[in-house]
Amino acid sequence: MKAVMLTGAGGTEMLKLKEVPDPVLKGPLDVLVRLHASGLNPVDYKLRRKGGFYSNRLPLILGCDGAGVVQAIGEAVTKFKIGDEVYFFNGGMGGDEQGNYAELTVVHQDCLALKPESLSMVEAASVPLVWLTAWEALFDRYSLQAGEVVLIHGGAGGVGYIAIQLAKHAGATVLTTVSGPEKAEFARSLRADHCINYKDENFVDRVLELTGGKGVDVVFDTVGGQVFADSFSAAKIYGHVVTLDEIGISKAEAGVAKLRNLTLSYELMLTPMHFKMHAARVWQTTMLAEAARLIDAGQIKVFVKNIFRLDEIDQAHQIVESGHSIGKTVIKIV
Repeated sequence: MKAVMLTGAGGTEMLKLKEVPDPVLKGPLDVLVRLHASGLNPVDYKLRRKGGFYSNRLPLILGCDGAGVVQAIGEAVTKFKIGDEVYFFNGGMGGDEQGNYAELTVVHQDCLALKPESLSMVEAASVPLVWLTAWEALFDRYSLQAGEVVLIHGGAGGVGYIAIQLAKHAGATVLTTVSGPEKAEFARSLRADHCINYKDENFVDRVLELTGGKGVDVVFDTVGGQVFADSFSAAKIYGHVVTLDEIGISKAEAGVAKLRNLTLSYELMLTPMHFKMHAARVWQTTMLAEAARLIDAGQIKVFVKNIFRLDEIDQAHQIVESGHSIGKTVIKIV
């Protein structure tokens, strides 16, 4: 099969399209999937830069998100049959499980969900990581309730645009930061209540203005860095801030969080796969089944901005790495 191999840590020149042996079923519960599309996420270029989580296992295949058709099944598989259209989050970290920049892959049946019927393969492949990240941040790290107010940073990005819709579906009021009119229009089309152009105004001042000086119940930080620290002042006293980035703050900034009695948390949906937590991965697959239900019911929109071929993987990485794209970027394999 054709696959894009990461041959070393570094730039996009380390990604090479090659012919490699087809993967084979190793266990009775394994499913062979012919991949039609693979979604790209920031974790892809971050792993490319450092050579994966396990740099001693190079070369490797990146790509955590996939969508395709079941081609073969293990003797004990009961949940799927040949010809089923599936989507999933699996592999791509450089460990035991292959990533999805490839024509074929093998996935345990418990980590597969039926593809949303209303989506194309390309659209479906864009969903898993961003859906699981947004869901876990809003409902597992925090417990977002109807009537609460949430600030979502980067609302036009891959995680942000799903988070806006999930928060609105839960009955929350959504404030979001964007970098320009086009992204603000996109966020409003998803029913964001207030869009804050952080290039033109201080987002903390605007949040406090919109909330009568109280701040929001929860901040979902998809950006990191100074944005994370500044968000302490945008959260209400006894509020919550959840971030996707590493926490690095000054003593003074930590003092703001302490004085306001904030709870701070990380969100990394890769954890169950990294630590081989099967039950947690099954739960994530349940969330993907719920995603399919909501998408097919027309309650959540999926938006893919950029589509590339396997031999254009360098361009795809550059788009995602720039951090300026709206929605998602996907590799179309078939």
